[in-house]
Amino acid sequence: MVTYRRPAAAAVLLATVPFALFGCGLVGGEDEAEKPGRAPAEEALLKSRERVQAYLDAMTAKDVAAGRSQLCAVLHEAFDLAATEANGDFADHFKVARSEITDIRPGPAGQEVSTSVTVTVGSRKATRPLLFTVTRDGLDWCISDERPGANSPNPAPTP
Repeated sequence: MVTYRRPAAAAVLLATVPFALFGCGLVGGEDEAEKPGRAPAEEALLKSRERVQAYLDAMTAKDVAAGRSQLCAVLHEAFDLAATEANGDFADHFKVARSEITDIRPGPAGQEVSTSVTVTVGSRKATRPLLFTVTRDGLDWCISDERPGANSPNPAPTP
C-alpha cells in the first residue's frame, strides 16, 4: 500500500495558510485607510492641501461655485449668504493678488491649514492670515471652518 502523506500534508498546509494570514491581518481585512474616521497622515495632509488650494484658486478666479464645492455641506447655506457680500471671500470689489499655504498640521477638529492671502482694493493692498480646518466627511474631505489667523509655521528640523 502506497501512502501520500507528504502531498496531502502540503495540500492541507497550502489550504490553511491563507486563513492563518488573514487572521493575523497580513492578508485582507481593513487597513488604516479603510477604518471609519481614520486616515493615514499622508492622505490627510494631501487632501487638506488640495481642498484649501482649490478654495484659494476659486477666490482668485471669483468662481463662487468652485469655492462652495470645497466646503462641507453644513457650511453651504452660510456661504451662500456671505460669499459675495462686502467682506465675503468672493466680493467683487477686491482682487486676490496672492495666496499661499504656509502651514498644515493636525488640530483638535481636523487638519489646520494656515494661509496668507493678499488682496487689493483699488490701490490699497492688505495681507491677512486665514486658518482653514479640513475634515473627513464620510469618504470625502471638505473645509469645515475658516477664520482669521494662522498657526505659526513649523520650525525647520535641526540637523
